[in-house]
Amino acid sequence: MTGITLIEFDLEVDASGLLCPLPLLRLKKALMEAQSGDVVKIIATDPAAHLDIGVYVDQTGHEMLELTRETNVQVFFIRKK
Repeated sequence: MTGITLIEFDLEVDASGLLCPLPLLRLKKALMEAQSGDVVKIIATDPAAHLDIGVYVDQTGHEMLELTRETNVQVFFIRKK
């Protein structure tokens, strides 16, 4: 990763190497454990992860703070509602 992100987070989920729907399921599990206002960082290598996670965040009312997409990895920062 070339960019430096200074977003503080409470939980980190490494879903590297997992294919759909596993990154989304790992995110859902982390959000169930998180408190309202907590930030979850999720790392995914599935090229379609941004689609599943983006729709999920929109439908559930959580907040996508940042999404960084590079060739082989995506990093999401999501605040639980």
